[in-house]
Amino acid sequence: MQTVSIGEIQKNISLITKLTQSVMVVDKRKNKNIAIINPITTNSTIASLAGKYANRGIVAENLDSVIKSVMSDTMRGKYGLSD
Repeated sequence: MQTVSIGEIQKNISLITKLTQSVMVVDKRKNKNIAIINPITTNSTIASLAGKYANRGIVAENLDSVIKSVMSDTMRGKYGLSD
């Protein structure tokens, strides 16, 4: 694990954006560890969090048509409009 001061991060933000390993942020004036920054992994956690509901999403060919139909259903329910 590398250590980096706040000033170094302020001078060169690419230290954070191009992480390959964990970095510990240190305040050199107070001699305190402030944070540990881990690199972003490319693995998505959405599938693992979804569990048994992972395959229950609605797949739509055309998003615009889905939005229009949902909006018309909502307006019909709210204002009693008909097509």
